[in-house]
Amino acid sequence: MSVSEPPREPVFAEPWEAQAFALTVALHKKGAFTWGEWAKTLAAAIEAEAASPRHEGGSAYYRCWLQALERLVAEKGLVAKPNLSARAEAWRRAAHATPHGAPILLANDPLAARG
Repeated sequence: MSVSEPPREPVFAEPWEAQAFALTVALHKKGAFTWGEWAKTLAAAIEAEAASPRHEGGSAYYRCWLQALERLVAEKGLVAKPNLSARAEAWRRAAHATPHGAPILLANDPLAARG
């Protein structure tokens, strides 16, 4: 494969992985954190995952990425920790309430306000 050819396999296994990646890059470009801070935080998340008895190898990489992103936005005060936790829980409820094969939407959260 030459440098100018696109990858033949998807770079991201799931859409949320691409979204987490893009959000990280966007926040860095806006000056929310330095790339050094990002690398240190991601490395710590990966190290913690590797030491975990539930370690899943490469499949856990973007979960580590997301953990690092959540940690940085909380540490930097970009999102209050309770708000971040509440939103994560809303996504979990939405995922459990979504039929298999359907897109997971935050509106699927059974506790979401219906308008």
